[in-house]
Amino acid sequence: MRPDKNTDRILAELENNGFEAYMVGGCVRDSLMGRSFHDTDITTNALPEQIISVFSGYKVIPTGIKHGTVTVVSDGIPYEITTYRIDGEYTDHRRPDKVEFTSDIAADLARRDFTINAIAMDRHGNIVDPFGGKKDIEAAVIRCVRVPQQRFGEDALRIMRAVRFASQLGFTIDEATAQAIHSMKDELEKISRERIRDELDKLICGSNCTDILLGYSDVITAVIPEFSPSVGLDQHSPYHRYDVWEHTVRAIASAPADDLFLRRTLLFHDIGKPACMKLDETGRGHFKKHDSVGAEMTGRIMRQLRYDNKTIADTLKLIANHSKKLKCRTDVKKMLSVMGDEMFFVLMDMKKCDNSAKNDFVVRENKLFDEYKRLARKMIDNNECRSTKGLALNGSDLAELGLKGSEIGSMQNELLQLVMEEQLANDRKSLTEYVKQRCIV
Repeated sequence: MRPDKNTDRILAELENNGFEAYMVGGCVRDSLMGRSFHDTDITTNALPEQIISVFSGYKVIPTGIKHGTVTVVSDGIPYEITTYRIDGEYTDHRRPDKVEFTSDIAADLARRDFTINAIAMDRHGNIVDPFGGKKDIEAAVIRCVRVPQQRFGEDALRIMRAVRFASQLGFTIDEATAQAIHSMKDELEKISRERIRDELDKLICGSNCTDILLGYSDVITAVIPEFSPSVGLDQHSPYHRYDVWEHTVRAIASAPADDLFLRRTLLFHDIGKPACMKLDETGRGHFKKHDSVGAEMTGRIMRQLRYDNKTIADTLKLIANHSKKLKCRTDVKKMLSVMGDEMFFVLMDMKKCDNSAKNDFVVRENKLFDEYKRLARKMIDNNECRSTKGLALNGSDLAELGLKGSEIGSMQNELLQLVMEEQLANDRKSLTEYVKQRCIV
């Protein structure tokens, strides 16, 4: 691997001024794996003021000068350039209280989280790899640099990063690192909810999310305790082959890896089941109202994790309606009315993923959801009435017929239901006659 032209220019500027300069971290890792990357981090033995001097002809931003980081902008691309350093204590569990600059690249690499991220490469393709990161990439292993307990103690978010990388890259986690993850998972309570959220989102979209979510469920329940009752909970249902948590995980994995919104919704879709579970006299499990209970629980959790309001609202609407049965054309039209055009199709995809994690005879029903999507598309194309805005009578028309205030909204909803059920034609004459018979004395 050799750097691109722009990166090479940055590295060359430092080298030509007598300093060492390396690409480091994720860009080197991804390059060695043949993966594309977006950000290039650079490390050097030049001190921050020396970096600023070298790049006096560039736009320079002292982004983290206290910790040795200067951002240099070249052709509109920002490069973080950091002086080799040794980190002090992490009392805030995020950044070191102080740093000590060093001239030793190996000492700098020793402070990094995992061996696969502790590899440096210069502009000539020469690698510095004191902790065997390249070998671990080849073996597909996530391993902490030196002592796992020390790495996780410095920044507990590294626990989430370990399982996230394992999910994204399809790697396993080495035994010592895994043991530290399980024993130190409660340290995650010291981490901001936003940082947890971002790692969780990346984790559930990984190619190896099934193994990680099942093998490290204790990490997930450490950050979202509401999932604890789902782990290992037998559903006692002929529809289900898996416990609630494994069903959830396999539903997630059946969704496209690039569809974060759908995968996240599936993560939460059955969180209400444990609270609603009842066994009948035959020992069969029932989960009445688990969708509405789950939506309420999910709302609380997502607000704690600082998701935006629209994402929360859309997620809750899907969860609240995911177990509703569709049996006929009218049901499809009503659900289209409830969900809105775009979200209806997401709901059908969600139902397919949900079914895919059940017993085989249920999976075979998935073709119905494709039919419902086709039917809904036809309704949309034909502009069939599915909201009060599509009624042939509007609020002003109803007011002229003598209705007032809340009566107008109630009548609009009544007319909409009758039109969608095809008990009443959506034309002015039919609707007017109905209103007169129903309301005008």
